[in-house]
Amino acid sequence: MEKLKPRTLSGFMELLPAPQQKFERMLEILRKNFALYGFAPIDTPIIESAEILLAKGGGETEKQIYRFQKGDSDLALRFDHTVPLAKYVALHENELCFPFRRYAIGKVYRGERAQRGRFREFYQADIDIIGDGKLSVVNEAEIPSIIYKVFSEFGLKRFCISVNNRKILNGFYAMLGLTEKSGDIMRTVDKLDKIGPDKVRVILVEDIGLSEQDADEILRFIAIRGTNAEVLGRLEAYRGRDEAFDTGLDELTTVTKYLAAFGVPEENFAVDLTIARGLDYYTGTVYETRMLDHPEIGAICAGGRYDNLAEYYSDRSLPGVGVAIGLTRLFYVLDEQGMLNPDLLTAPADVLLLPMTDDFTAAVELATRFRNAGLRTQIYSEQKKFKAKMTYADKLGIPYVVFLGEDEIAQGVCSVKDLRTGQQVSLKPDEAVELIRKGISELNKGSVILEK
Repeated sequence: MEKLKPRTLSGFMELLPAPQQKFERMLEILRKNFALYGFAPIDTPIIESAEILLAKGGGETEKQIYRFQKGDSDLALRFDHTVPLAKYVALHENELCFPFRRYAIGKVYRGERAQRGRFREFYQADIDIIGDGKLSVVNEAEIPSIIYKVFSEFGLKRFCISVNNRKILNGFYAMLGLTEKSGDIMRTVDKLDKIGPDKVRVILVEDIGLSEQDADEILRFIAIRGTNAEVLGRLEAYRGRDEAFDTGLDELTTVTKYLAAFGVPEENFAVDLTIARGLDYYTGTVYETRMLDHPEIGAICAGGRYDNLAEYYSDRSLPGVGVAIGLTRLFYVLDEQGMLNPDLLTAPADVLLLPMTDDFTAAVELATRFRNAGLRTQIYSEQKKFKAKMTYADKLGIPYVVFLGEDEIAQGVCSVKDLRTGQQVSLKPDEAVELIRKGISELNKGSVILEK
């Protein structure tokens, strides 16, 4: 029989065990920090009714969604975690306690062209806060502060969380008499970092039908730069001309104030009027996070305020705010740039236990004792030469090998070898546990990312 050539589809990431361990470490950091801020984990189905997922996706969603028929059912793979969240909250609204704070970490699917740093199947990590009728603007500052904490714990330093408010943009376009075209304008402006201002201007004039004067005015407005205080100060010059603009400016000012109070340094967040987010459901504050040394990668984390997302599923007003981290893209870029910590412990076990007797009873008992003490322990039971056993430990990066022979069993000890230093000592089981536990603790102190 002719053998099939094994292959992984383009746009799908498949990791070897060592980098997978680093990826898992990032997941652990996310879960720990999300829980620290009082977020509860939920998991929604990967497959949903296409009608549910497309209720209010807008923009490019329908073009990119994976959609298929199964019998009479029109189904689709989830595009993100936000739309399924809206369905989840509307479905369980009488059982949930508001404000409802949840996080979701899992795979999502987008049928776009696979390219560097962009995948068709990828992990997203989301946090959202859903209110009942109202939701304080303070939440809109807390969300990006959590992103700052997570990225900092990853080991990243050179990143910036860009913040804007769509009410400011809607109000500005209303001043120009362009309210009906504001959605198209914002989706075009959102592509500024990808295609540049000249091409944005061409689209605004030729495709959307703006006058050259209005296109130039828009490009001047979104090009306002400076410190956060300077940008907000220049926006004050527009106050009083549109109610939505004024509300958005008040919200943006409050968010920047509280971001500082949450401990986010100004070098890590900036008011950026180019940020609009392409999806139609955002209604207030919007965020995008970029790595300063890799702007070509685009946003690795984005989100914002959505007041009306659940309206297609419920008559109840359920405003929310949240962000999503494109975890697969971030991991890919870090790996490509050599920024993942090469010294991080990625072994599947802390200890490789080598029985030196035909009867494995004592080895099994010792392994059980180690595991009960929290040490990840593997017994090597294969009949191989000693060199092969040590090579196995070395290839997997297991830091400690424990030998247990007749002499050790008779004396009630075990021989512990640190493969990093070559040092070998005979210890009582409890002493061995403490030695190994201390060494593993030191190895786990490093961050996942070493920023250059």
